[in-house]
Amino acid sequence: MTERTSDAAQALAEAVADSMWSRDRATQALGMRIEAIRPGYARISMPVREDMLNGHRICHGGLIFTLADSAFAYACNSYNKNTVASACHIDFLAPGREGDTLQAEAVEQSASGRTGVYDVTVRDGEGRTLALFRGKSYRISGDVIDNRE
Repeated sequence: MTERTSDAAQALAEAVADSMWSRDRATQALGMRIEAIRPGYARISMPVREDMLNGHRICHGGLIFTLADSAFAYACNSYNKNTVASACHIDFLAPGREGDTLQAEAVEQSASGRTGVYDVTVRDGEGRTLALFRGKSYRISGDVIDNRE
C-alpha cells in the first residue's frame, strides 16, 4: 500500500506540474524547463541568454530569483493544494554567465498545516552554487487541478 500511495503521490505531483506549466507563461518565456518533480521537490533549469544580462554582462539577479521562485512554486504546489509565497529571501554567491544553463533545486524543509519552508539552491552548469533561496509558503483555498474522479 505504501508503494501505491507513493506512486499515486508522484503521479499527482506530475499532473499538477503539467497543469501549472500549461498556464505559466512567465516561466515558459524565460526558456525554463522542468527537469524533475516529486512531492515537495522540483528541479528547473534556465539557459542564460544575452537578453538576460545586466549592465555588468552577468545574469540579472531578478532572473536568478525568478528561476528559484519558479522551482519553489512547483515544489510547494506538488501536493495539489493551491499554495503561494508568503516570504522569500535570496543570497547571491556568484554570477551567472551568458550561455550557461542554471539549475534550481527546491527541497521541502517543513510542511505543517497551511505553511511550509523550502530551500532552493541555484547552480551553474559546472555545479557551482550561485544563489541560496528560502521560500515560505502558505496554502490558500482550492486545488491546483480538479482531482475528483
